[in-house]
Amino acid sequence: MVDPLAHTLAGASLARTRLGRLSAYATPTAILGANAPDVDAVMMLIDRDLSLGFRRGWTHGVLALAVLPLLVAGLVRIADRALAWARGRPPRARAGPLLALSFAAVATHPALDWLNTYGIRLLMPFDDRWFYGDALFIMDPWVWLLAGTAVVAAHSRSAASVSAWVVLGAVLTGFVTVVGRSQIAAILVWLAGIAAIAGAARVVASRSNSRLATVCLTAAAVYMAAMVAGSRIAERQVVDWLHERDAAFVDVMAGPLPARPLARDVVVADGDHYHFLEVDWLRADPIRVSDAAIARGPRGPVIDAALAHAPGTRRWLRFPAFTVEPIAGGHRVTIRDVRYSRRQGFDFPNVVVDLDHDLRRMP
Repeated sequence: MVDPLAHTLAGASLARTRLGRLSAYATPTAILGANAPDVDAVMMLIDRDLSLGFRRGWTHGVLALAVLPLLVAGLVRIADRALAWARGRPPRARAGPLLALSFAAVATHPALDWLNTYGIRLLMPFDDRWFYGDALFIMDPWVWLLAGTAVVAAHSRSAASVSAWVVLGAVLTGFVTVVGRSQIAAILVWLAGIAAIAGAARVVASRSNSRLATVCLTAAAVYMAAMVAGSRIAERQVVDWLHERDAAFVDVMAGPLPARPLARDVVVADGDHYHFLEVDWLRADPIRVSDAAIARGPRGPVIDAALAHAPGTRRWLRFPAFTVEPIAGGHRVTIRDVRYSRRQGFDFPNVVVDLDHDLRRMP
């Protein structure tokens, strides 16, 4: 999934374009719309298997894209009328532009979610097939910069707002420094981007910045398209690399690495194991092994029974690995996906199923 900050900045930036100038309450409408599909995140509080089976489905599919904008625009209209009645003035929101903005904002959500390795079931509820862009890490600092520039510039007119942006910038700089593996080039580009945003805030904070928002959103779209293309190129390079070594494989995924747009994390699946490579186009020899191989794990009645008792996980898995341990009265099956869980002890989003000797789930 893409982080809520990216969704929020995308919606807020959309509200800074000319579309957002057509009606009052454009910013809350766009932010609500950009985050609305993630209403399914409440499932994470109920059950892990239920969450894996439901997330990125009903609220992210084509039906939701038609219904959620109506709900968002309707909610804002109701709030507008309530405020108008309380303040004794006419309603300010215009239905048509508000609905158009809501549709555009909601559409940004699945577009961003498709771009990462988690994927999205875009055709739900008619087809629960997963679609994967494999292009953006869950938290992409360059999307933050591009989507946030116009927003920061528009909302830096008070000491309180400036202070809030400074704190957020410091936190995000820490993220880039840590997850970017302290790569000097990435950190310098990030700091240059922060400086550019600060400069933009001083120049355009006192005027309409719809052009800046449009330019930044266009640049973000170009960056995302380039990241999609980069993942496909990396995948092709790895396939050729494997063929040169006569290595057997059944699937290859080239996904993003945090804060490193010129590198890709690669999963190679063969019949029994997963192998992990890194493609880094800044190296003379761009392809190297990055992690130890992981066995897929045994397949048989025990695993099949565990998957039958975890239907949400079964539908979500892309590169599954299984471990079976004996416990009193039966078996403990750990189900994980090596996209996110490659090392023992890292248990998100692992699902554990305890079975008795008759392969019935134990409480």
